[in-house]
Amino acid sequence: MRRTSALASAAVAARSASSSSRLLVLNAGSSTLKYKMFGLHDGGVEAPIFSGLVELSNASSPDGRIVHQRVDSQEKQEVQLQLPTHRAALEQVVDRFFGGATDGIQAIGHRVVHGGESFHDATRIDARVLEAVNEHTCLAPLHNPGNLLGIAVATEVFGEQTPQVAVFDTAYHATMPPKAYIYGLPYHLYEQNQVRRYGFHGTSHQYVAKQAAKRINKPLEKSNFITCHLGNGSSMAAIRNGKCIDTTMGMTPLEGLLMGTRSGDVDPALHAFLTTQLKMTIEQVDKMLNKQSGLLGICGDSDIRKIQDRIREKNDPIANLAMDVYAHRVRKYLGAYLLELGGSLDALVFTAGIGESSAMIRERVCRNLDFLGIELDEEKNAVSMMGEGHVEIQSANSRIKVLVIPTDEERSIAEQTYDIALRQ
Repeated sequence: MRRTSALASAAVAARSASSSSRLLVLNAGSSTLKYKMFGLHDGGVEAPIFSGLVELSNASSPDGRIVHQRVDSQEKQEVQLQLPTHRAALEQVVDRFFGGATDGIQAIGHRVVHGGESFHDATRIDARVLEAVNEHTCLAPLHNPGNLLGIAVATEVFGEQTPQVAVFDTAYHATMPPKAYIYGLPYHLYEQNQVRRYGFHGTSHQYVAKQAAKRINKPLEKSNFITCHLGNGSSMAAIRNGKCIDTTMGMTPLEGLLMGTRSGDVDPALHAFLTTQLKMTIEQVDKMLNKQSGLLGICGDSDIRKIQDRIREKNDPIANLAMDVYAHRVRKYLGAYLLELGGSLDALVFTAGIGESSAMIRERVCRNLDFLGIELDEEKNAVSMMGEGHVEIQSANSRIKVLVIPTDEERSIAEQTYDIALRQ
């Protein structure tokens, strides 16, 4: 139910700030809309002011939901009402939490999942960009349509005069060499249908690489990292001189590491076995690999916290197996990327929900790697690092630094949007 006093105070606060310069970041999905508002000053992006999540109405839940939170006070408001479309959702957010004011918003940054080969950097949105993103919908059918809806709705609500920028999940990986992105398939599939590896989580990998370079006090363009974005969706990247040279996800986010509900790497012939021998449809196989596999498939839980509790409290063998498989997959890619970097690694970086908070995963990934120059400090690693800033957890004997760095994809999108749309 609506909490009138809380909403009123939020609206007053929003109106009082309406004359100040702000930048809005939007992440539109098929049935959700995430937003975060940042303040601006002459030099760039300031701290976030508030953020929120909108869940649209659907057949099973006619009332949609808006959860809005101020960053400074952690004050949270929740509203339930009919939100049949993205436009209705954004209009309600503006009316209730922006104080109805849109004139203070100087630019809007959008997360766009797939840019294909067309976009190597964040790009100001125009008709050409929209057409290209639409053409790449076949590569990200679950994400790009929602991203396009978010752009269209923002144009309707804030006007064409407000500059908008697309920041692509795939863009940071555009520096991969052909040997890293070409599949061992007939080459015409790449030439004619763009069948290749693209990689995802690029905004996160780019952000934590920049932060890691600052942490070790070394220019990014002279730094080598292996970044581990470990969350419900997980990926790794090999970064040489600040540029991505390889990543674990492929044409879709299904390839690579074991994840919460995604299988990661499997034998490509598995599809044929499941459809011919078990009579599963392609749709059933796709659903199983994306939503019923990974940690969930092995042990029945996709939440790493529950799996860790099962190990600590019961020494559950299946939960232990799931954790071992997860860590084993990370270690395989870690070894491969160390080779690609010629053994020259400044830091191994953990980020995202699991990477930042799970000491157990970090310990299993780094176990017995002292021969490679990687050794954890047990006490430093034992502390959950979620939200505690940049932390070094390597031992005094470790040649390679091991860092825990909170990712902030929204800030990265905001900063790239500012650079393209507003920086003079």
